[in-house]
Amino acid sequence: MPYADRHSPPCGACSPLSIRPSYRRRLSLDGSSLTPTSPGTDRRTFHKIASVVFGSILGLVLTIPGAAFVLSPVLKRSGSSGDSGADDGFRPIAKLSDLEEGIPRVFPILGKSTDAWVRYPEEPIGSVWVIRKGKEVTAYSAECPHLGCAVGLGPDGNSFYCPCHTSSFGFDGQAKNKIPPRGMDSLEVKLAASPSGDDPEILVKFLRFRTAVPEKTPLV
Repeated sequence: MPYADRHSPPCGACSPLSIRPSYRRRLSLDGSSLTPTSPGTDRRTFHKIASVVFGSILGLVLTIPGAAFVLSPVLKRSGSSGDSGADDGFRPIAKLSDLEEGIPRVFPILGKSTDAWVRYPEEPIGSVWVIRKGKEVTAYSAECPHLGCAVGLGPDGNSFYCPCHTSSFGFDGQAKNKIPPRGMDSLEVKLAASPSGDDPEILVKFLRFRTAVPEKTPLV
């Protein structure tokens, strides 16, 4: 057999399939393995990534309102609400005609309490002593500045008295003994015109104050 015939590849090796590059595995110039991907594979990969990204964004969007609802009560200050009063903090407690000249009366302060996610109905959150002299009205917190006990009328009916530690105060709010560190805490009062115009409404700005100190310091 001639030399060319002896070293010629068999006929099957010369088929078109024998000279096509393999689509199963190739080597790059640096020797690393490359696996060609078809356009269909690229599209499937893109769709998978897009689905994951879209699902993550959608989940985040749906989570934000729920997180805001859960955290809102925590971020807000809990305690007694001033909903029963006006925006300036004044609360209606009585009519001017409800007071007799020079005779103090005690009135409850109503408010709505909020505890985290629970909002309770309106209930007493404190009380005030109110005294009338003509059309001038004076109000004092009924919490003793000594340790916060409730102040009532004294046995003689002419003074305020705290039964916890026998603190005593005059109707002007000044301390009558050395037990309390200061006098009773006065509160802002204003009169609002009634619809009829002849019986003003008494409004009191209710605050609580730090006890056992000589200074009148509002609690925030």
